[in-house]
Amino acid sequence: MKRKARIGLYTTGLKAYWPQFEGLKARLEEYGRFIAGRLAEGGDAEVFNFGLVDCSDKGVEAGEYFRRNLCDIVFQHIGTYVTSDAVLPVHQACNAPAVILNLQPAVQVNYARVTTGEWLAHCNACPAPEIANAFNRAGIKYRVVSGLLGLDETPAISTADERTADRPEAVRAWREIRGWVRAAAVKAALSRSRFGFLGNNYSGMLDMYSDFTMLQAQTGMHVELLEMCDLAKRLAGVTDADVARKLDEIKAMFEISGDSPSDPLARRPTPEQLEWSAKVAAAQEKMVGDFSLDALAYYYHGADGNDYEQLQSGFIVGHSLLTAKGVPCSGEGDLKTALAMKICDLLGTGGSFCEIVTTDYLRGTILLGHDGPFHLAIAKGRPILRGLGLYHGKRGSGVSVEAKVKDGPITTLGVTQTGDGKLKFIVSEAEATDDPIMAIGNTQTHVRFDVDPDTWFERWLQEAPIHHFAMSVGHNLSLFVKVADLLGIPIVRV
Repeated sequence: MKRKARIGLYTTGLKAYWPQFEGLKARLEEYGRFIAGRLAEGGDAEVFNFGLVDCSDKGVEAGEYFRRNLCDIVFQHIGTYVTSDAVLPVHQACNAPAVILNLQPAVQVNYARVTTGEWLAHCNACPAPEIANAFNRAGIKYRVVSGLLGLDETPAISTADERTADRPEAVRAWREIRGWVRAAAVKAALSRSRFGFLGNNYSGMLDMYSDFTMLQAQTGMHVELLEMCDLAKRLAGVTDADVARKLDEIKAMFEISGDSPSDPLARRPTPEQLEWSAKVAAAQEKMVGDFSLDALAYYYHGADGNDYEQLQSGFIVGHSLLTAKGVPCSGEGDLKTALAMKICDLLGTGGSFCEIVTTDYLRGTILLGHDGPFHLAIAKGRPILRGLGLYHGKRGSGVSVEAKVKDGPITTLGVTQTGDGKLKFIVSEAEATDDPIMAIGNTQTHVRFDVDPDTWFERWLQEAPIHHFAMSVGHNLSLFVKVADLLGIPIVRV
């Protein structure tokens, strides 16, 4: 279940100024309220605005306030000059990640009319180095966003023009701030998330194997170990009404294919295959609800002809439906890519299960995709369902999803594990192109990176990736960098 980020905010100034400069204190407090309102935009954050911190005692009080309210991140808005002894106690009392906001109200002061009090409302950058130095010496990590405040109207007290909402310095600053809020929401959600692990890993795929304790230690995610009998139990409780509802959902979301013009294994799904996929999808939905799962990694192989083999033949459609509803599902028991998919989904950017399919050297593209599941929310057109006579490299047969991601900017997010047992993010930005794909029942998207395919391969492989990753829509490197920062996970761009 998605949890709102709990955002701490305070504005800083010097207590000695308030009796000296009439209106300055109220002016800065109003700036703080404006920032609080902007932080709450989008509905993914609950803002705890402490107000002014203007002395060391207030700093202690603010830190305890943020700690009590379990803030996921704390923004310090520099209102005017402040001594660093007021700021440091905030972050010593509350160890949430810190972001310094160096946001000037106007592009310039009105030099002909400026007073000392007016100047002090625009000297945001003045104490920033002092604060950064104190943080560094205290071992407190900090981030900085600089730019313009972005007001729509000029306060009556001001002699300068403070209408800066459309200025690029304000737009860029607020894009960065929103990015930190979104990243904090991801961290908050992961720390309370429940990932199901159904069945086992694909035997022999050494890159898939993961230490459940390591994953929980580094991300906060809980891994719930599930057995196929957990799903079989829900399957036994599926009603005809459940199946009918799922069939309606499948027909509304997918195009039912004819036979593939090229691959004899890929044929029009039979009514029996569709009904079975619908029944399994209903059971999958019940299992996810019963175990309160936020994501799922799955795979099963067993003796020929056993009941669980038939059960897993219906997995892909239901897992694609779940992925589209915010419960990412990754095949082959790949928990690390389930994590990547969940991060993409929490950011609202999709997150489809991918691996390398093939390279098109004439187009300069690499096809990325898998035999499912697929994130339907980022599809170009309606995905196609094909009946497969054989799941290649796996046991059984069933219905698979054939689709491609919509044209335009995309970002791949891979989560790998290094030799010392640490997670690492590997990110590439690229463009999805509208080029023909194979009619074989697999998801496939032509992707053009900013270098030729061979150069990309060589750089990517040097980072020791796993062979799966998530594809998201948009150029999201900046967002993934922020998520990695807050999680304390290294990130590399390829």
